[in-house]
Amino acid sequence: MVSDPMSDPKSIPKKDIRLVVLDMAGTTVADGGLVERAFAAAARRLGADPDAMLDYVRATMGESKISVFRHLFGEETKAQEANRVFEEAYAELVDGGLVAPVPGAREAIEQLRSQGRTVVLTTGFARTTQDAILAALGWQDLVPLTLCPADAGGRGRPYPDMVLGAFLRTAAADDVRQIAVVGDTSYDMLSGVRAGAGVVAGVLTGAHDEDALRTSGATQVLGSVAELPGALA
Repeated sequence: MVSDPMSDPKSIPKKDIRLVVLDMAGTTVADGGLVERAFAAAARRLGADPDAMLDYVRATMGESKISVFRHLFGEETKAQEANRVFEEAYAELVDGGLVAPVPGAREAIEQLRSQGRTVVLTTGFARTTQDAILAALGWQDLVPLTLCPADAGGRGRPYPDMVLGAFLRTAAADDVRQIAVVGDTSYDMLSGVRAGAGVVAGVLTGAHDEDALRTSGATQVLGSVAELPGALA
């Protein structure tokens, strides 16, 4: 019988993490509450009271936005319209220069890559919005791959599809335990756990606090993504 050299989880130390899957808004990108502003615009367009829905929106930060609208509006036509207005409103805010990198994020990504790790950026936004954010930051060539829910068959977080999509598309790791998933929400943590990632790290620069992140499976919690290269070294 041939033994699997990676059958023992302890056999994969953090320094052997080969693929790092990073969330964008709240983790590597500071958007200053633009998600809530764009959501409010979408809710008002459909004649709904955004204040009555904001608690749910905050609780589900990190989830695919169309899934959030399906829950809130029920009817698919309304959900699609709300999602379209949301994406347009968010893109306008991005074009207005209202997004910025989380301090140290670009440097952290560059350091991770210099350590020989492959970095992938993921989001719950649509591709057009993701591209607008990358362009606004000048990050189009920062990483070899960026993914949104549509790139993973339409299922965003908390499903593991984007993480596993990164694993398959990059072929950077031999084992899912060589993946680190990093994000600021419970949904990021759940997607990492469900993908079998060896490191599931929460950061405190976004939507959810340490308790929420750990309850959803964070193996560690960092102040920000800037601490990640050192944590994996």
